[in-house]
Amino acid sequence: MSKNSLTSAIEAAGGAVNLLRNNKAGIYVYPVVASEFSNWRSEQIAWRNSAVLFDQTHHMDEITVEGPDAEKFLSYVGINSFANFKLNVAKHFVPVTPAGHVIGDMIIFRETEDKFLLVGRAPTANWIRFQAATGKWNVRLFHDPRSDSRPDGKAIYRQHYRFQIQGPDAGKIFEKLHGGPIPEVKFFHVDKINIGSRQVMALRHGMAGAPGLEVWGPYADKSYIQSTIAQAAKDAGVDLRFVGARAYSSNTLESGWIPSPLPGIYSGDGMLKDYRDWLGADHYEAVGSLGGSLVSDNITDYYVTPFELGYDFYIGWKKEDFIGKAALEAMKAAGNQRKKVTIEWNREDVLATIASAFEPGLAAKWIDFPNHNYSSSNADELLKDGKRVGMSMFNGYSYNERCLLSLAVVDASVQIGDVLTLKWGEANNTDKTSIEPHRQVEIRVKVAPTPYAQDARENYADSWRTKK
Repeated sequence: MSKNSLTSAIEAAGGAVNLLRNNKAGIYVYPVVASEFSNWRSEQIAWRNSAVLFDQTHHMDEITVEGPDAEKFLSYVGINSFANFKLNVAKHFVPVTPAGHVIGDMIIFRETEDKFLLVGRAPTANWIRFQAATGKWNVRLFHDPRSDSRPDGKAIYRQHYRFQIQGPDAGKIFEKLHGGPIPEVKFFHVDKINIGSRQVMALRHGMAGAPGLEVWGPYADKSYIQSTIAQAAKDAGVDLRFVGARAYSSNTLESGWIPSPLPGIYSGDGMLKDYRDWLGADHYEAVGSLGGSLVSDNITDYYVTPFELGYDFYIGWKKEDFIGKAALEAMKAAGNQRKKVTIEWNREDVLATIASAFEPGLAAKWIDFPNHNYSSSNADELLKDGKRVGMSMFNGYSYNERCLLSLAVVDASVQIGDVLTLKWGEANNTDKTSIEPHRQVEIRVKVAPTPYAQDARENYADSWRTKK
């Protein structure tokens, strides 16, 4: 074990929960991209009513896996079936631990028979790197980590730029760019389109409820591609809004994806112990933070499974073996899994919580807008009749829906329309930089469907959003 490993960091802190709850990191920072380009309210409205451009160039890791064993390797690492995984197709790639707990997720693209590109947050990229480094696989990896959270003027270089153009008017922009009707690209399929003098890769995808296109190419072309898209929108008469870092992550509240579950890697022996020894003390898993009212000495209380996130239909049960298969089979047999829902925060309780900051005495935890997540991973306790029935994991405000929303996992017994209690704030203030002295309060919340946005729920392509 290295003195600078995740294992040593956990031991020095007196346990994983204590390490994560008291890490100085505070909120998750979306790097490089401006906080706002117009204002976050107008930017939210635009993905519902016109079109937006999301700059995804900087906040995600990219990892390329290639070689004769690339498919076999990734099929073993992830839960997904790789049957009929053809060229120029993408999948939502989900790995779990041997105990069946989710590590994270990435989008995986098949570029050639033996070359794959994965894009997403660091926990999954790190897990893939570990499995390649410690296994006997004939694969080669190239890792392009996310940009620094606070580059402070330092030059930034990435392998690719990556933009998403979303919203009901996105098609008008693409037709203007392409010089006519664009190819009919199926959901999560890839084709080439023209943007100015460049031919770029385009993925049919969607984050803001209505599908659009995600385009990428060499980082050196970023400024040209961005300005060409902006001009095409102007020529097409579309009110295209660039979306800043404040509004960007809030779109998932409407479309239902939980972006930052706590990786289930802080406990367990064997492969998981080896992984914690391998991970450096400067990696995301060691420096990230855990916040919220749910406090447990058992780190596993913060873990989630594919069943709880709605990813169970990805599982390639017919595969001979993959990491976590036996554990997932046992979970499936046991049944009674928690489920993902959206919860609406009670208006009167929210207003009273905010008003406490304008009154004498100790105020409630401040509710930031549009996102009020104050840690890398969030865990607020949900109660029914005084009993814990779930965990709120991602919070924020939707100007489109005019309410505060959370994405949560709840017990199977909880039904749509049920009124629960969310504990907001921390009973004992921790060392996170995002924590001010405050008192804990209770907020009524109502259970609602996921996705919350009606269009995403009823008209989205067949996926975890629409599977029942």
